[in-house]
Amino acid sequence: MRSAILLLSFLLSALAANQYLPRVAANAAPDPVLDVNGKILTTGTSYYILPVIRGRGGGLKMASTVRKTCPLDVVQDRYEASNGLPLKFTPVNSKKGVIRVHTDLNIKFSAPSICHQSTVWKLDSYDEWAKQWFVTTNGGTL
Repeated sequence: MRSAILLLSFLLSALAANQYLPRVAANAAPDPVLDVNGKILTTGTSYYILPVIRGRGGGLKMASTVRKTCPLDVVQDRYEASNGLPLKFTPVNSKKGVIRVHTDLNIKFSAPSICHQSTVWKLDSYDEWAKQWFVTTNGGTL
């Protein structure tokens, strides 16, 4: 009984506090994604994804793995001097060509694949042993 009263008072306090929180307009756009120079990411522009800390390898690229030959997986180049392959970001619901946080988007390598396939990223499969998802290409066309 006592725990039910505590839970009820907590919920009432939370609801009361919610009345004083600032409201965000329902149509307010999420913040734009910024590059390392503070510039807004835009659709139609090629970018490289690189590690933040030097000495942790190079950029992202397509490569076959021991799991399969094609489609190619998204992997990090082991050589720090490599920028990897250029990528383009395309929002699912684009507004003014700006890439925004917390929104759905497609990622596509701006390079051809040796597998003659789409270079759009997709989640391929979950590896129970590694406890991680594999990202691969051949995710469709944009």
